[in-house]
Amino acid sequence: MHTIPSFNSFFWLPSLPKKLHIFIMAVLDHRLVLVFGLLGNALSFLVYLAPLPTFYKIFKKKSTQEFQSLPYSVALFSAMLMLYYASLKNDAFMLITINAVGCFIETIYLVIYMIYATKISRIYTLKLLISFNLVTCAMIIVLTSLFSHGAERMNIVGWICVVFSVSVYAAPLSIMRFVVKTKSVEFMPFSLSLALTLCAACWFGYGLAVDDYFIASPNVLGFLLGLVQMIIYMIYKNKRNEILPQTNSQELASCGHQMKNNGNPNDASLNKPEEAAMDGENKSNKAVESSELHV
Repeated sequence: MHTIPSFNSFFWLPSLPKKLHIFIMAVLDHRLVLVFGLLGNALSFLVYLAPLPTFYKIFKKKSTQEFQSLPYSVALFSAMLMLYYASLKNDAFMLITINAVGCFIETIYLVIYMIYATKISRIYTLKLLISFNLVTCAMIIVLTSLFSHGAERMNIVGWICVVFSVSVYAAPLSIMRFVVKTKSVEFMPFSLSLALTLCAACWFGYGLAVDDYFIASPNVLGFLLGLVQMIIYMIYKNKRNEILPQTNSQELASCGHQMKNNGNPNDASLNKPEEAAMDGENKSNKAVESSELHV
């Protein structure tokens, strides 16, 4: 009767004594966790820093203009949720570090946004943070703590993370549809798509290395969507959009809502060609996060 090998048995060394084989496997596993974890942390950190040019413009103009706070709130919630999940695991230092850094960075973004936002936007953002980031996250923590324990609680929180990560990873579908419709890749830069794809691949490898499929499984979708984005970019990179696309703020808001990971704002004003180019640069900086990633 044949058994299905696990991830830890991919490096098969039958000629070595059993104890030595186990020792080598342990060393290899530890190195894989370290390599994938460090790469995932580094790439996720770079993605978290992607909106910096946008916030520099906000700071310079002393106005948030038409940018939205929702992507940053989503990225903050994703980091908070993963931080809670990591706290339930053993030896989850890699997850704790990047998501703690993510919470800090997204909080800074939101504070800057609140400073320069209009009164209406400030009130909306405050309500969003209280209802979504504080109340919802607190309810998840309280309910899972009261009605589940140990491994059961970790599994429940893990499934919540998977569902949320998948919903965030599905967001780029709107911007891919927008690129195909307009035949313009100005809103989907190749460098960011590549970074997000590599980031998903690293966290997928990390999830396999630690046998945590709550981390690995959603990043499969992130990796595949990243590949699709790069393929679409290669198809349309040399095509020019002769007619300036007419869009509404709702469509552009959905475009800027992607990833993980990472929270990015939107500019809903596309009235002039030069403004479109500037807005395309803005969206390339806020495409996310996370997530976000998701991590």
